[in-house]
Amino acid sequence: MSDNASSPRPLPWIARPGARPWRCAPAPAEVRGFHAALPDYAPTPLTALPSLAVELGVGRVFVKDESCRLGLPAFKALGASWAVHRTLAERAANGGEPGPVTLVTATDGNHGRAVARTARRLGQHAHVFVPRGVHPRAVAAIAAEQAKVTEVPGAYDEAVRRAAEEADAPDAVLVQDTAWPGYERIPGWIVEGYSTLCAEIDEQLAAEGAVEGPDLVSIPVGVGSLAQAVVTHYRSRPFGRGAPALLSVEPESAACVLESLILGEPVSVTTDDTTMAGLNCGTPSSIAWPFLHRGLDAAVAVPDADSTRAAGDLAALDVSSGPCGAAALAGIRTVLTGAGAGARRTALGLDATSVVVLLSTEGTSANPHSTTGR
Repeated sequence: MSDNASSPRPLPWIARPGARPWRCAPAPAEVRGFHAALPDYAPTPLTALPSLAVELGVGRVFVKDESCRLGLPAFKALGASWAVHRTLAERAANGGEPGPVTLVTATDGNHGRAVARTARRLGQHAHVFVPRGVHPRAVAAIAAEQAKVTEVPGAYDEAVRRAAEEADAPDAVLVQDTAWPGYERIPGWIVEGYSTLCAEIDEQLAAEGAVEGPDLVSIPVGVGSLAQAVVTHYRSRPFGRGAPALLSVEPESAACVLESLILGEPVSVTTDDTTMAGLNCGTPSSIAWPFLHRGLDAAVAVPDADSTRAAGDLAALDVSSGPCGAAALAGIRTVLTGAGAGARRTALGLDATSVVVLLSTEGTSANPHSTTGR
């Protein structure tokens, strides 16, 4: 674990040399075609931010703006729509009853709303479990999708447990974006759904003249499903193409992936309230962990104040980004500035010509939060 020499405590960061050569199988090619056929599909913007490139000392900075994805203010609809499609198709192929089913899930906000929207669009039911700390307006947005909402007094992991129990009922199915031993197939489909986002980035960077792709991608992380999709995309490239550095960013109060990488095995951490509500997760997904362990170049944890500042700076650049989405900028700032930044920059293979992509995973309306950080 690297230290910031001028800080009274170690910088919450780890670099992992050797991740870039690792390779895995790609996501299914048909995912992109499925999304492209949806009536409200359009690629989300990839916006160049020259002022941030100057600040960070790199060649170009782009932000992938997920503030409007399939009519919702976050990227989660990509995974939910593909996973529900696969689930219902398999149910029909296996002779399941033709009537509606109840799609059950737990959420910090965005995933649950995406499942609820997908259920409503397809004539299914939805039951969403919400842990403490999710803003009432986010809960109301899920209920507005005609879902049943159950608020849980415990943390995210407790909501997941309650949802799994509820999904044992007849004509119910769990559509959860975290996996554990014995429950991995549907979370795997959700991860596949996120591959569309990465395919769009490739096309958009090529249109901007960056045909070799990014040199670094900064990824906000909760249980690690999006990060798994990003690792899968960039680590399934042929060896002839440049492999970017991949950086995961978490709240300091819920840094389960960072802690797991430090210890070399998946662990659960006790979480606390954070304005980065969608990242407030205490346990890495079981299917994500092998990809994160082998394919991430670095991980960092950031305080709420840093993501709040980053969200404000992105807003000034006309990018709508909530605290979770802005964590991508907060994380790369932590890594590339301050004492010890030169060594961290070297560890990530960055220089003054590098292309950096920030994944802004949600807009400002996705997870409303107060200015006090509570």
